Amino acid sequence: MIEEKILIADDEELLRNMLKEYLSPAGYVVDEAEDGFEAMMLFKQNKYALVVLDVMMPKMDGWSVCREIRQISNVPVIMLTARGEEYDKLYGFELGVDDYLVKPFSPRELLARIKAIIKRSAGASVSTAPGNKVSFEGLDIDFDAHNVYVDGMVINLTPKEYDLLNFFARHPNRVFSREQLLENVWGYDFTGHDRTVDTHVKMLRDSLGHYRKFIVTVWGTGYKFETGAKK
Repeated sequence: MIEEKILIADDEELLRNMLKEYLSPAGYVVDEAEDGFEAMMLFKQNKYALVVLDVMMPKMDGWSVCREIRQISNVPVIMLTARGEEYDKLYGFELGVDDYLVKPFSPRELLARIKAIIKRSAGASVSTAPGNKVSFEGLDIDFDAHNVYVDGMVINLTPKEYDLLNFFARHPNRVFSREQLLENVWGYDFTGHDRTVDTHVKMLRDSLGHYRKFIVTVWGTGYKFETGAKK
């Protein structure tokens, strides 16, 4: 079995050691960084399956590290923070963060999320649809190129926005609960994370402009991608 490499960047040595001791028996090779600058140095020198970043780090904070990583890579990123405000999460997701854990957290939960995200990331490049391009009025999705076009112009989506739109587009007119979306798009199903779905749906709608009409809220249930939806 090929061991996958993970980078953990946190200024708390005890936390880094604890996570390394927990993740290593699960088959992961763990590199550690005590600040954001060291994290970027290691990232540019190695190939990682996933990066875990603390928000508050010396020399270079987690937001800055994530921003630099996203300029050169779509590697999955999990943010660790002592704060859990909605604004912080929204900001992180807009930067391209894949997941978000608030301290204190269970190493078991982090491991579960790492496994799920890496699994989803590994399968993201495999197209299971009979066609690799779909169009809904002026909204076009090229699954092979991972490009989305609005009225002929390519738009920039975060990796998770793209994953969510990809899933919706492959299952039009079907209603999915938040729990089902967490399981199918994020790869896990933990209670208490419904706002993660709502936040990403809001971001995706904003990115799609007037084609936001396709993503319909089904009150009391969840969401569906309704191609016949009206403004």
